[in-house]
Amino acid sequence: MSKKAFRPDVDAPTWRGGHSPYDIIKEGTIALVVVGVLTVLLSVFFGSPDEAAVTVKKWANANPIDFATTAANELNGTSLTAGYGPPYNHAAIGQKLGPLSLAKWAGVRIPINPVSDFVIKPLESMPSQPVLQQNLAMWSSASSSTQSGWVTDYVKAVPKMTFVNGHVVVPTTNAGPVSVLVDNLTQMARSGALDQALVTGGGYYTTDYTKPLLFLADGTYLAGLAANQHLTGTQWGMMNETGQYPGQAWLWLYTFWYQIRPYSASTNADVLVWGTMMALSAVLLFLPLIPGLRAIPRKVKVYRLIWREHYQQ
Repeated sequence: MSKKAFRPDVDAPTWRGGHSPYDIIKEGTIALVVVGVLTVLLSVFFGSPDEAAVTVKKWANANPIDFATTAANELNGTSLTAGYGPPYNHAAIGQKLGPLSLAKWAGVRIPINPVSDFVIKPLESMPSQPVLQQNLAMWSSASSSTQSGWVTDYVKAVPKMTFVNGHVVVPTTNAGPVSVLVDNLTQMARSGALDQALVTGGGYYTTDYTKPLLFLADGTYLAGLAANQHLTGTQWGMMNETGQYPGQAWLWLYTFWYQIRPYSASTNADVLVWGTMMALSAVLLFLPLIPGLRAIPRKVKVYRLIWREHYQQ
């Protein structure tokens, strides 16, 4: 039987040279201790960059006008969530990868109706209040066109909205129950009750924060906090921690694509970046199987520089 030919790109030659003792347990222990001590010392001097969670209560107390305006947009169907599409609703087809409508294929998995989920149902969970209950009944019994007329009239007056003595005041007389609904929702939010009403969960622990997060994202308050902390997409936000702390450097490749065209100007940026990263990951994964590319390390002989002491011997 003929001897099998040696393949330099695939086969590993048997080492016939000398050997040096190496205690990996000792080296690992030293590294663990050093890193542990440095971590403790640095945490004492610099602390944690994490900040308290942003809640609907905090938002409504810090900027009640923005909250009430957002609530009106939810009723009007003009908020970001209302027009998002899958997985929340059918208002749009969602992001596409070329001709592939990936979001539409996935479908509506987390159905959310902003009018009902963000405004009406939370108000219906409030303890009995005659004026509020009367206005909720008026809203529920009205036709869609009548509701739309009320909200349209209210939204037109929103630029003149004021916040006086804990109440939202809008100069309009043709908005039906909308003024009462928005004002009560704002008071509910300022008390913290809306945070709990928006959190859902099927078990004992209610840990699904999808609705409060979407409601927060529909306003301008959360976006303003992100900009101040350098966390927006144009500020390489995925790489940063709050308080201008450096974040995960290994995310630079993913974040990089959002800063250049066509990604930065595309409404499908998320799925385009995902597709690009999947393609690059596939190249990296199959690199050992690609003829020519797998031979580069052997041909450029960088390994001789890294292991120069070994090759000197």
